[in-house]
Amino acid sequence: MSSLPDYAPKSVLVTGGAGSVCILERRRCGERHSSAPLLARKSGFSLKHAVKTPGDITSSDLVTYVLKEEKIDTIMHFAAQTHVDNSFGNSFQFTHNNIYGTHVLLEAAKCCDTIRRFVHVSTDEVYGEGEDFETDPMTEEHILEPTNPYAATKAGAEFLAKSYRRSFKLPLIITRGNNVYGPHQYPEKLVPKFTNQLLRGRPVTLHGDGSNTRNFLYVEDVASAFDIILHKGKLGEIYNIGGQNELPNIAVAEALIKELGLDAQKEALVTFVGDRAFNDLRYTISTDKLAALGWREETTWEDGLKKTVEWYRKYTNRYGNIDAALVAHPRQGLKQDAP
Repeated sequence: MSSLPDYAPKSVLVTGGAGSVCILERRRCGERHSSAPLLARKSGFSLKHAVKTPGDITSSDLVTYVLKEEKIDTIMHFAAQTHVDNSFGNSFQFTHNNIYGTHVLLEAAKCCDTIRRFVHVSTDEVYGEGEDFETDPMTEEHILEPTNPYAATKAGAEFLAKSYRRSFKLPLIITRGNNVYGPHQYPEKLVPKFTNQLLRGRPVTLHGDGSNTRNFLYVEDVASAFDIILHKGKLGEIYNIGGQNELPNIAVAEALIKELGLDAQKEALVTFVGDRAFNDLRYTISTDKLAALGWREETTWEDGLKKTVEWYRKYTNRYGNIDAALVAHPRQGLKQDAP
């Protein structure tokens, strides 16, 4: 465990943290009343809604008002458009929310004299595919080579954040994380999408040949990582958040089919569809810096998947009509036919 003294925030603004001090519009990948309470419980905070109805981080007046009215000393900036498929169909919205929204928040934070820590949440996708995965996992110093509009906007937001650190001494920390999965996740993401397709008697829709791999990290482990970074992270640093559950997409589909007791129908429940315009084969990141702060992944893939499937069995109906999210290639903002 690091010997760094614990940082002790008093008033934390979580953007995009559904269910906490949320100033982002409702339509995002995280369902309201989900991840933020989990993080708050782990961090020992009580929740207060500074904004009673969801707003928009691109509203400078609103952001400035919240920072000053609530005497915010810590910002955890999760808010973003995050789904790669949607970024192929409506990339302007990604630029608006991810880059401009971050810029608004940075500028407001710069002008607020109570800010002591700004945690900017990015993604492992900013690295692109990289090379020599087995012998040279990507560290935080690796060059950024995003390959899709979503990842490019996240990289752009990072550069803005870094510039505010250098020019205005903003107390910044950046994180880059693997794929998160778990209960409450909106069904456009891979694990909940496949789960909800199967629960509705539909086959899963695998892009390409299903060989693209991703590293999956259970939501409670992610919350623990942010808890440690919030309290023990060093200003000016970047921390990769990654796990040990690297799986090809076809293995994810097979695991879900098995967990749902549908092995007898396996062949009929797997379909292969056209690949994305570009689909990174895999991301392999080093998490040594985060481990040095005391973080360890605790949830196995099997346990995490079981908890996730159990939750969707009980609560999948609360989403209403999610047909648009369950198509092979969702495109937010564009007319599309559900299967």
